[in-house]
Amino acid sequence: MTLFKTTLAGLLATAAMATAATACEVTFRSSDTHPDGYPTVEAVKAMGAELEAKTDGRLCIEIFASAQLGEEKDTIEQTQFGVIDMNRVSLGPFNNIIPETQIPSLPYIFRSTEHMHHVMDGPIGQEILDAFAAHDLIGLAFYDGGSRSFYNSEHPINSIADMAGMKFRVMQSDMFVDMVAALGANATPMPYGEVYSSIQTGVIDGAENNWPSYDTSGHFEVAKYYTLDQHLIVPEVLVMSKITWDKLSPEDQEIVRQAARDSVPVMRDLWAAQEKVSEAKLEAAGVQVVTDIDKTPFIEAMVPVYQKYVTTPELQDMVARIQATE
Repeated sequence: MTLFKTTLAGLLATAAMATAATACEVTFRSSDTHPDGYPTVEAVKAMGAELEAKTDGRLCIEIFASAQLGEEKDTIEQTQFGVIDMNRVSLGPFNNIIPETQIPSLPYIFRSTEHMHHVMDGPIGQEILDAFAAHDLIGLAFYDGGSRSFYNSEHPINSIADMAGMKFRVMQSDMFVDMVAALGANATPMPYGEVYSSIQTGVIDGAENNWPSYDTSGHFEVAKYYTLDQHLIVPEVLVMSKITWDKLSPEDQEIVRQAARDSVPVMRDLWAAQEKVSEAKLEAAGVQVVTDIDKTPFIEAMVPVYQKYVTTPELQDMVARIQATE
């Protein structure tokens, strides 16, 4: 964390001097639903600092955190139309648009975070990034979304039976709706910003997310039961509007790509540190965490989800290649 702050401070200082000499010719508007200080937001800041430094202040990024430009589903459309230049989005909302994004979004497709990194940093990840171009977006890089687990306001979940009839918020993705249904619960797609009040008022019983999001959103205040089932290890993606991209020279395009790639280890280091901080904070706050859970019945319940979404030879091959990745 200290090393990151020092590095980022240096980049920011260099960029500030460059900007003082030459005002930004192009400022990319970048959206994120997470708050300022969140690892994904800080990673894009580091990317912006590198862009300014490498272009003598010609290219800059202005970040709009905390869903200032809208929730994820709305910002995707704005990015496709060029209203927003860059966007950090979970893969879930893309599932109904880009079939390839469904595969890394499948429940239990990754055995661990390290397995996910090996897959997404390699040719399979690039194949998925390339698929965005046909939808007026340029895939730049994958960030971590952590391992997602269920939390609720009613009782601890120790088995699938404990989920029967419960109402959980999910991202706006048909796959995630089907995942929850396969576990015997009811899924309610809704924007992230509505989850706290919906749990508080009983509209839903809970949601599913990673440690840092569960922490920074304050959801632990109204849903104190967290079950570490880790059903999803879904990457998040940084995309750019193809309209914006096409206005850049090939040289600037490569600078943007490289800066995005360089921001990935920054994000991962911050993420690992944030997970430890959040986990300790939540346990101290009295959250009841279920860690000893048999995942086998959960995994077996996902068979119909795989059958529904992995329907083409190409997608089936991608699943096989991911499972074969060490």
